[in-house]
Amino acid sequence: MPAPRAPTGENVMTITDVRVRKVTKEGKMKAVVSITLDNEFVVHDIKVIEGEKGLFIAMPSRKASDGEYRDVAHPINSETRERIQELILAEYEKAAAEQGEQNTL
Repeated sequence: MPAPRAPTGENVMTITDVRVRKVTKEGKMKAVVSITLDNEFVVHDIKVIEGEKGLFIAMPSRKASDGEYRDVAHPINSETRERIQELILAEYEKAAAEQGEQNTL
């Protein structure tokens, strides 16, 4: 069965799962997250980072031979990046709140 189409004729990608694997309070990296796309494709090692302007995500990357880090997987437009970031940060906030509740028990 073909994937549903957006009104513009583009495929609609759905983030079907977000898993926050690690939540920390110390350091700039706050969590490591995996997302599943359309129940078919997983992207691991997305990082939740505390920056000067608040939380943001960093896509999985590796160090190239020139010493620079390059994304291994990433959205190709800002709308998709924003949608992914919003979902990930919402799940991170839930996980951080749950961890906080566990620490006060």
